[in-house]
Amino acid sequence: MPVNPWEVSQTPVPPRGVPCFLRGTRILAATGYRRIEDLAPGELLPSVFGGLRPIRRVRRTLLDRAPGAIPWPVHAQPIRLASSALADDVPAAPLVLTAAHALLIDGRLIAAADLVNGTTIVPHDTAGIDVLELFHIELESHDVIDAEGCPCESLLLPGEAACAPRLGFDGRSREVASRLRSAIAPWFDRREPLDVIRDRLEVRGERR
Repeated sequence: MPVNPWEVSQTPVPPRGVPCFLRGTRILAATGYRRIEDLAPGELLPSVFGGLRPIRRVRRTLLDRAPGAIPWPVHAQPIRLASSALADDVPAAPLVLTAAHALLIDGRLIAAADLVNGTTIVPHDTAGIDVLELFHIELESHDVIDAEGCPCESLLLPGEAACAPRLGFDGRSREVASRLRSAIAPWFDRREPLDVIRDRLEVRGERR
């Protein structure tokens, strides 16, 4: 089914914090996996916290890169997770989503950008791409749905409560501090939960 025209917008490269999936991402619906661009309001999706829930709206956005702007700004460049990047068969197939899009890991929501490890979780190759076609799913309230076998958040609206605690570095300085905590962990482990998750996924990526 086509996305309704009133749900479509076309914008220049947006500010930070736009959480979306790329066209072609498979979402688990009640009838099985469907490509996100084929979903429509009213269809039922299994969710982590609310059970089987209807789609309220499918949002589609076309992001334009300014002519000659190479590469895409870091915050607009999608992140690619290889199959089994998080755990065996999680995701079950490669998954591409925007840097701000959060995944549910160990009961916490973590933006894809904060999990980049240089092996199985990396910036998506956007060389030669001038327009990104992005989609997101809005439910009646924030929840976690299945995208390519990976638990990913639905759209979180302004002022809405998140369905799970959210972790993030919120800036380069905090990421540097995290790296320092991980570096000294063999002798003095003061790592925070996000440090531990990031370190675990880096080790997993190195072993693949």
